[in-house]
Amino acid sequence: MEIVIVDSADAAGTVVADIFEHAVHSGSRTLGLATGSSPLSVYRELARRHREDGLSFAGVQAFLLDEYVGLPEGHPESYAQVIRTELVNHLDLDAARVFSPDCTAPDPFAAAAAYDRAIASNGPVDVQLLGIGGNGHIGFNEPTSSLNSRTRVKTLTEQTRTDNARFFESPDEVPRHVITQGLGTICEANHLVMIATGEHKAAAIAAAVEGPLAAVCPASVLQLHPHATVVIDDAAASQLRLTEFYKTVSAHKPLAQHY
Repeated sequence: MEIVIVDSADAAGTVVADIFEHAVHSGSRTLGLATGSSPLSVYRELARRHREDGLSFAGVQAFLLDEYVGLPEGHPESYAQVIRTELVNHLDLDAARVFSPDCTAPDPFAAAAAYDRAIASNGPVDVQLLGIGGNGHIGFNEPTSSLNSRTRVKTLTEQTRTDNARFFESPDEVPRHVITQGLGTICEANHLVMIATGEHKAAAIAAAVEGPLAAVCPASVLQLHPHATVVIDDAAASQLRLTEFYKTVSAHKPLAQHY
């Protein structure tokens, strides 16, 4: 696992955008996208590079990490709609090739299994973007999720629903169930890239990076992955014990070694 510590949220977004740009230029054609507040600086920077520098996503397909069960198609807080608003509408990425779980299906459990098969048949995902919740969840894999879990229906904790209530008119409108890629599904991507900023993410980052590998902190599964990059600002790094080591490694990377 490589830990990259920068001085601001915008700088973190720039580093992650560099990773995605390098992947696309190197021939990557399947990307994994996340929603929430953490990736927004990445998406703003990718949109700028497309607009000003001609960075192209033509021919690329993308898979979303998760989706709320029961929100109608086009609902402004459905993740399929959010990713279009925040990213797809600003790129030359074909919206028809941006896939998400069918959370309006009569049988969400069957829809989850179908989505897992779709990722497997179109993958592997070349670069998977991840955020992290305050309780250490990635995607919607809440604490105690199996480290080998597959795409499935999950029940959200009250903490996660409270955290996401700011996107809805009232907390009661936050769905209780989601379809999420499982930790095993996520870890099949070639490169996992986590972005986190702010002091409110510091405890979760410390548990994921330096704590034990444990289902109680689902993000700790990154410790098992052969190519995982964690990009954080100084505030999110504030509870790490090996900060100086991580900064030294980043400052002296071999020129030919990319994130």
